[in-house]
Amino acid sequence: MKTLITFVLLLILSFLESSILANSSLKVDFKTGNPGITSINSMTFGPEGILFIGDSKSAQIVAIDLSTHPKVDNSAVKIDFLDKLIADMLGTAIDQIQITDMAVNPENDNIYLSVHHSSGNVVLFRIENNTLKKVSLDNISHSKTSLIDPVDKEAKDKRGRKLRKWAVADIKYTSGKVLLSGLSNKEFASTFRSVDFPFTDKQDYGSLEIYHAAHGQYETHAPIKAFISTKIKGSSHIVAGYTCTPLVIFPMNDIKPGKHNKGRTIAELGSGNSPVDMVEIENGGQRYLLIANNNRPLMKMEFTDLESYNGSLTTPVIKKGAAEGVSYVNLPYVNVQQLDKFGGSGFLIVQRESSGNLTLKKGNSWWLEK
Repeated sequence: MKTLITFVLLLILSFLESSILANSSLKVDFKTGNPGITSINSMTFGPEGILFIGDSKSAQIVAIDLSTHPKVDNSAVKIDFLDKLIADMLGTAIDQIQITDMAVNPENDNIYLSVHHSSGNVVLFRIENNTLKKVSLDNISHSKTSLIDPVDKEAKDKRGRKLRKWAVADIKYTSGKVLLSGLSNKEFASTFRSVDFPFTDKQDYGSLEIYHAAHGQYETHAPIKAFISTKIKGSSHIVAGYTCTPLVIFPMNDIKPGKHNKGRTIAELGSGNSPVDMVEIENGGQRYLLIANNNRPLMKMEFTDLESYNGSLTTPVIKKGAAEGVSYVNLPYVNVQQLDKFGGSGFLIVQRESSGNLTLKKGNSWWLEK
């Protein structure tokens, strides 16, 4: 009798534990329907197969559930003439589409591409057996939140270019927070946001200031174009890349709600350039920072060099295109348009080759070995 009672109690405890775990899911507040995504400017994965989308046009963050997508073997992934393939699927011309981001789900290495069409339509693709599969966004499990004080829809820079697409410049997830860089509608427009997830009414953000060595001045308007959240000497930091091309670090503990934050410029990577993507990869016990650029080769920086650099660039770098600060190595990959981590220690790129071919392929991990 005692054994039976013990068995029943264990069953009840197991049931209660399962219920608690189910209710603690990050998707507990998700609902099924059309999330109203009008642009996909940046994407990143969190746990439980959740893809976070930065939608600048609608000034919102959308979390969609992609956990139902089966794991695909992408170990031999390679797609040539990617832009033509996309254009043909959409019944349009190559010059009418733009690949805006690529994201790899670290839980299963499933690959996703976001595409904007000149008509204003937004399309999300999944790679399956080296073919493209459209992901329907009309009726999907999701959660979303609106940005507080985004840059105005009609705001323009000094050259007359609209700034709204920089409401969300880059997006990452870490430890229950969605982190975003971009522009706000405040005087010091460059902004870094920390948003609790699951989403609440709380939304912390502060303004940023950096020394731009190639420009020889302090700046508060340029957004962080690409960043990672990482550990530097055991403490949480943001490593941020700006246009033209300063590399700056911000201690996470210093980024407070409503506070104006000054970063430490640790490198000037060369003027006339803008970072496209940035990832951290560990291989053979070594940590590397990879930076894809619109006008430079793919760059590799060792974290040992980054962590040992205690200085700060505070004087102009006068020579055009010159680099200063933390050293880096140019890898033999030029015209890399998209970059993400792939597998345990590799990387995936979308690259315009010298032949004109736009290809999606794995980078050679040989370049990440000592």
